[in-house]
Formats: sequence, structure tokens, C-alpha cells
Amino acid sequence: MFAPHLLAGYVLAQPASPGAYTLTAGRSWAMVAMLLGVAGAATGGLALANRAGTVTRRRRAVAALVAGSAGTVVGGLVVAAADGGPGTGYGIVGGVMALPVGLAAIVLGGLALARVRRTVSTTAGMPG
Repeated sequence: MFAPHLLAGYVLAQPASPGAYTLTAGRSWAMVAMLLGVAGAATGGLALANRAGTVTRRRRAVAALVAGSAGTVVGGLVVAAADGGPGTGYGIVGGVMALPVGLAAIVLGGLALARVRRTVSTTAGMPG
């Protein structure tokens, strides 16, 4: 008998809408998507700019492709699942921002992977 009263009091004490700084599930997923996209873009940039070994550059390029793809997919799911617009707590703004960042990571990873493949194919024909 005591538990239903506590539960009713807990439900009544909840705010009607999340505040501007409340971390909701949608906002946290949007942050995850954005972090994946930024990590992929940074890794893809390192793969393009660095003169490390071929294996390291290839791994970085693949990591950028994977992280960018994951960030784009998660951001798209956040946008698709949002029931309201900006400020409602569904994370739609972060999801929309994660889409181009994830796409940039995919592009950087693809360019780096193409450069690694081109480097390997040109050095394979050279006499040793």
C-alpha cells in the first residue's frame, strides 16, 4: 500500500518537458553519433596526412570508414526516431549535425584508402 503512493508521488514530481540542459536518451545518442563522426574524421585526416607505413594508413582509413558509417547510421536513427523539433529533448539537432560529420569521415577514409591502394599498386611494379 505504501509503494503505490511513492510511485504516484515520483510520477507527479517529474517535469513535463525536459529542460535545455537535461541529458535525455535522444540527446545522449546524438552525442554518441557526433563523437563517432568526429573520431572518424580525425582518423581519416591522420590517414591522409601521415606518412606512416602502409599497414597503419590502411587501418586508419578503415577505422575512419567504420566510425563514419556508424556515426551516420546512429545520427539518422536519432533523426528518424525524433517526435519533435529542436528543444524537445529528442536530440534531433545533434542527429542532424552528426550526418554531415559522419559523411565527411566516410569521404576522408575512402580517399585515404584509395591513396593507400594507389601507393601499393605503383610500388608493386618497381624492381626491388
